[in-house]
Amino acid sequence: MTKRMTEQELVDSFDEALELGHIFITYQPKINHSTGRMIGAEALMRWEHPEYGMQYPSDFIPVLEKNDLIYRADLGVFESVCRFLRKCLDSGTDTVPISVNMSRYDIYRKDYVNAIEALRKKYDIPVKYLHVEVTETSAIGGMELVSGVLKQLHDYGYIVEMDDFGSGYSSLNVLKDLAVDIIKLDMRFLSGDIGGRGGTIISAIVQMAKWLGTPVIAEGVETMEQADYMKSIGCKYIQGYLYSQPVRESEFTEKLGQLEHEPVTPAMDLIRTMDAEKFWDPSSLETLIFNNFVGGAVIFNYQNGKTEILRVNKKYVREIGMNMLEQEILDSDPWAGMDSENREIYEKTLWKAIESKDEESCETWRNVCSKICGEDRICIRSFIRMIGRTEEQYLFYAMVQNVTVEKKCFNDLYNSERRFRFSSEQANVYAWEVDLTTKQMRPCFRCMRDLNVPPLVHNYPEPLIETGLFPPDYADMYRQRMKELEEGTIDSLDVVIPLTVGRIPFHVRYTLERDENGKPLKAYGSATLVVDSDQNGSKEENT
Repeated sequence: MTKRMTEQELVDSFDEALELGHIFITYQPKINHSTGRMIGAEALMRWEHPEYGMQYPSDFIPVLEKNDLIYRADLGVFESVCRFLRKCLDSGTDTVPISVNMSRYDIYRKDYVNAIEALRKKYDIPVKYLHVEVTETSAIGGMELVSGVLKQLHDYGYIVEMDDFGSGYSSLNVLKDLAVDIIKLDMRFLSGDIGGRGGTIISAIVQMAKWLGTPVIAEGVETMEQADYMKSIGCKYIQGYLYSQPVRESEFTEKLGQLEHEPVTPAMDLIRTMDAEKFWDPSSLETLIFNNFVGGAVIFNYQNGKTEILRVNKKYVREIGMNMLEQEILDSDPWAGMDSENREIYEKTLWKAIESKDEESCETWRNVCSKICGEDRICIRSFIRMIGRTEEQYLFYAMVQNVTVEKKCFNDLYNSERRFRFSSEQANVYAWEVDLTTKQMRPCFRCMRDLNVPPLVHNYPEPLIETGLFPPDYADMYRQRMKELEEGTIDSLDVVIPLTVGRIPFHVRYTLERDENGKPLKAYGSATLVVDSDQNGSKEENT
């Protein structure tokens, strides 16, 4: 016989129910939907009266709360869980963390956390096997109090789960202000059709939780369609009737033996030096640095070949140019402007950054279209570092430079240099270029052929001074002239220098190239043989 008991009947029979086990525990497994392994379980209070049968939690829990009995009932549940875990540990049964609910009435009692800690110590249960669940609604109207209780739980080493997230009226504030370790999503968002507005909200919550490094468990999952949808948006942990209804201790013990176990992993494994919570805080030092003291920077997701821009700073917007608005960039598809060749270059760099766990760089051309300036093709130099990852999703930080002008200048110079080198072969002229930032020198074919200069000279001009191409008495003068070019104090050089061990006079000329900021970039040199007037009747230069 099943009868709904009255409030008075519930209150009158409470002590007896607690003592004789009429109030008991059921366990509902939490499962990784990707692997089928158990990650934990939730302990749920049930009441079966010997005469009136099972009572619904929605009927008896409000009565216990109203009559100040929930504190004793919750402590009874906690002790029953400790007793069960002790039995598992003593028998060698491999177990999982079990979460126990803490009502808002427990939070209001200052001694509750100390009371459960005393029970844990009494049964000698490692704290890793006990999680505490607080409801989102318990935080409404008492955020400071709840924060203090959470700190106390964390000080003892407990993992804290936020239960029924999304069922209250201030979910985002709760997510921002309370330091919970795991979020349990209320699946009533997905009632009816999968996706839609509810699906969009859940997807956004899952993404935010990933940024906070907080795992998400979908609670109340009943269908495979729901479970697969949650997995597709990055929430692989589920609890609900799809895998198991709440079961009694004996049946749960069997499930512990049947299912493999695994721990819960963070939603996003961020690099240790990065605090995501501070990074999103507009008043934090991290945000100040991101917005003002670094170059153009972007944060983006990469998952299954798709990218999504999450954040850019003002300098990034300026680097891209085209008078685009920040929101236009955030709403755009980063792949849309890249052809297959440039996309392949960029994706290869992403995977190199994933493998090396270090900064990797590349240059890619892309078409950018703005409402104001129309369409243009630009070249972006990117310095990319992975800053976080899950099993399938990667988070990247990239510094960018718009090098379009530099690349176009280089191409023009390259084409001019080709023509110059061709003519110099006919005019007895030696030519080379020096990268002033790296001190690398690249000679023309005649330099390599006639003067035995290697194809690439590092730390120019020292190796050529050592070989005697520059005589020792002219070496310091030449070093000084190169330093002036590097510092940009001169834009050109025109001097006669004896070269090679034979001290043959050459007319040496240099022209300086600067970048768009005026910084010295490259120096283009040439040397023309000076013909002795005694041998030729007049002093002239072969050009």
